Amino acid sequence: MFNFKSMKAFLIGAVSVAAMTATSAAAETALRGASMFDEEHAYTKTLREFERLVGEKAEDVTFDLSLNGELGDESDFVTFLQQGVAIDFAIMAPSNMATFAPSIPLMDMPFLFRDLDHWNTALSSGVMAPLEAELLEKANIRVIGYAGGGVRNLASAEPITNLEELAGHKMRVMGAPIQAQIFNALTAAPSAIAYNEVYNAIQTGVIAGFENEAASIQNLKFYEVAPNITLTKHAITVRPLVMSESTFSALSDDLKAAVLEAGAEAGAFGRALESGQDGEKMQEMIDAGQVVVAEFEGRDALLEMVIPVQDAYAAELGATDLLAAIRDQ
Repeated sequence: MFNFKSMKAFLIGAVSVAAMTATSAAAETALRGASMFDEEHAYTKTLREFERLVGEKAEDVTFDLSLNGELGDESDFVTFLQQGVAIDFAIMAPSNMATFAPSIPLMDMPFLFRDLDHWNTALSSGVMAPLEAELLEKANIRVIGYAGGGVRNLASAEPITNLEELAGHKMRVMGAPIQAQIFNALTAAPSAIAYNEVYNAIQTGVIAGFENEAASIQNLKFYEVAPNITLTKHAITVRPLVMSESTFSALSDDLKAAVLEAGAEAGAFGRALESGQDGEKMQEMIDAGQVVVAEFEGRDALLEMVIPVQDAYAAELGATDLLAAIRDQ
């Protein structure tokens, strides 16, 4: 016989479970990230470490990380983060954020850091705070940590080993004006083209080379079209771990604290990882016969040639004191 009381109790219980499930689901925060690379790249591993650390420090948070440029390149990531759509966090080159925050590429300016110790000290000291503030104000993007650590060198179809060979060299540089200004001062012929077009552009002779760190050259097989590596050592990469301010501002206070702590810790993890891997990646390509590596003759001359350009760029941005502070670290 039909038992109305039993059925009523069952329905009330089911509704209660459904309500609790809905409440739990509503309380859960889903954060979306993006990487240009696969799981083996240092940037992706750093993002995974960020996810792990946030998960340890906070409850009710899940992650969805898109890899291999599935959502576009870094210029797309910047737009998404600025608008607060599609992704919530990523690691990116400062140059790709210059459209919204013109001063931000100063932190990644060629020949800015003397060595890895100077680079690490600068990124740990808080000296970049004025650039972070501009990015937050003008681009709606918050820096929560600093990764990077790859040493950038020239990669070219033909050897480029001295100033004479560098003169007129058609090469790709990142989009920020300071990148082109620096290499113009070194008598090269730089142009800013999309990163995902570099391989074909070298293959078809549109450009003769580019500049990058070992991990990216290996990961994207650029050695197939640019097997000559010249150790200009012109930059140690600064790669901010960033979050959309639209996302950050909507988080609970506890989750905000977890994100900031995890961002700083994941950034330090990423710096140690990539700076340690850099030489290993280069040696792997050498051992595989994929690249030929040469020193740049008269590298000290390059350092002298770029100082006026750096000074003028900082003055134009009203960042002369900031540049001096970074140099003094």
